[in-house]
Amino acid sequence: MKTATKIAIARALHDVVRFGRGMAGRPDKGLFSRRGITYELDLSQGIDFAIYLGGMFEWTTSVALARLTEPSSLVLDIGANIGAHTLHLASLVGPNGRVMAFEPTDFAFQKLKRNLDLNPQLGSRVETFQCFLTAGDEVRVPHAIYSSWPLTAETGLHPKHLGREMQTDAAQARSLDSVLAERADRRVQLVKLDVDGYECDVLKGATAMLRDQRPVFVMELAPYSLEERGSSLDELLSYFVPNGYRFYTLLGRRRLPSTASQLQRLVADGASVNVVVRADR
Repeated sequence: MKTATKIAIARALHDVVRFGRGMAGRPDKGLFSRRGITYELDLSQGIDFAIYLGGMFEWTTSVALARLTEPSSLVLDIGANIGAHTLHLASLVGPNGRVMAFEPTDFAFQKLKRNLDLNPQLGSRVETFQCFLTAGDEVRVPHAIYSSWPLTAETGLHPKHLGREMQTDAAQARSLDSVLAERADRRVQLVKLDVDGYECDVLKGATAMLRDQRPVFVMELAPYSLEERGSSLDELLSYFVPNGYRFYTLLGRRRLPSTASQLQRLVADGASVNVVVRADR
């Protein structure tokens, strides 16, 4: 399903929920508990609203993360946004595990920090980084990156996924390898990667991790987003295939093609699929 279609459905549901909450004198913003985790949510935002609906935000990804995350491990949440998966990962790694969460936009990073503060037991397992992961620490940070999906009528949204770009004023450019050299205390076991077309930027700065640690990836595959950033599926594959990685369906564990042309046919224009990328050992 295309992202725009998902947003259209969410907007229709939000109109119903907002009307019902308004009749009861309840605003769109507030504290909500879902699956034992407390969030501060703005129901006019797509990710927040999906969490409000009972953990429906990328639930198949959540199932895959639960299957693949090892207790006491180090996992990375790259493109953490407001923490929908970050807090889930913190619960999965347990008290002896660690999560490193990366989010470049001021808008989402502040919401991420707030949601971690609301869950101190889980938040203590998470280290946050407001940075744009790329080839090196001196690369220019894009002035704005998509991290908001409003459910109210607005102008200036992305024509395909209906997101809004948000400022990155406080973000630093870092390579993932340099961050890990400074802060990692163990091998990276799993990476959740969802950065709306900037995947190749992240991987350019992660060559040592890919070569030496070879963690499992749970990631979004959106060819149109890659192309918008001047990248391609061919480039994405060039980081994985030489390091022994193969692509698999998110839940079915069926192996997918490892050529760009074949993968391209699996994803409609304006759509994305989440996949598991795992190295053959």
